Amino acid sequence: MPSAGLRKRVQAVPGVPLPHGILGDCVDVVDATDPHELLGTDWMPRSCAVAHDFEWCHPDGTSGPSPKQFDRLGPCSAPPVTIYSGATCNPIGWSYDEATEQATETLRMGEQRALESWFMREQLCTMAAANDLTPGAALPIAQGVAALEGWLAETYGGQGVLHVPAGAAALLGCCRVVQLDQGAPRTLMGNCVVLGSGYAVNVGPPDCAQAPDGEAWLYITGPIRVRREAPVIVPDTDAPSVRTTTNDRFVLAERTFVVEVACCEAAAIRVELCPC
Repeated sequence: MPSAGLRKRVQAVPGVPLPHGILGDCVDVVDATDPHELLGTDWMPRSCAVAHDFEWCHPDGTSGPSPKQFDRLGPCSAPPVTIYSGATCNPIGWSYDEATEQATETLRMGEQRALESWFMREQLCTMAAANDLTPGAALPIAQGVAALEGWLAETYGGQGVLHVPAGAAALLGCCRVVQLDQGAPRTLMGNCVVLGSGYAVNVGPPDCAQAPDGEAWLYITGPIRVRREAPVIVPDTDAPSVRTTTNDRFVLAERTFVVEVACCEAAAIRVELCPC
């Protein structure tokens, strides 16, 4: 092998983030313009109550209107989370701009996976604590999807989002549970599917423990929206990036996200990772 001094230094091999993650086509991703949005958000949910039928003439022969039902909804909220990537190097032969480029590229490639991991651990798992649909033992994956979609249809009534570990994607395809529709993975019911590499943390309600080997936690929610800021470089100038006590350079690239879930509710189910 030729010595290192004879080899040509080239640009790194570029990468492309996975296309169907939480920052993909299934999710409304908003670039925040108001910094207050990045401190967390509150909203009054819509389309989260049940519509009711009404009859003027009743089967018992009586007539006239009966009392109508009015639903009182509570507010929803979403906390912020900051995803970051850090680069360190010896400042001799590696400039501040190169360190910034390294941290920025690592954030671009890794932010989606880190956000998915946080979302499953800190949001989905706790939201679904009251709606664990697992009947005791794990179900075949097609049955699990059917149960989740049935829950969403009964409680929300509109299209939503399935949250599935990326390692289960092939099983959804071989069972024809999910197919690409205009570039986005969808079920027959029209629910979009986030295939998240960060969902490999594989935790579920009630205590956010990992699923046993050979099993996975799937979740379903109503529509979700992600707010994010532009990437921020820390520090934003060259000199403060050098730690003189060790003669090392440290640069961070980070951005804050807020993940909002319609109706602030989710359901979960544990499935077998085997062909249906």
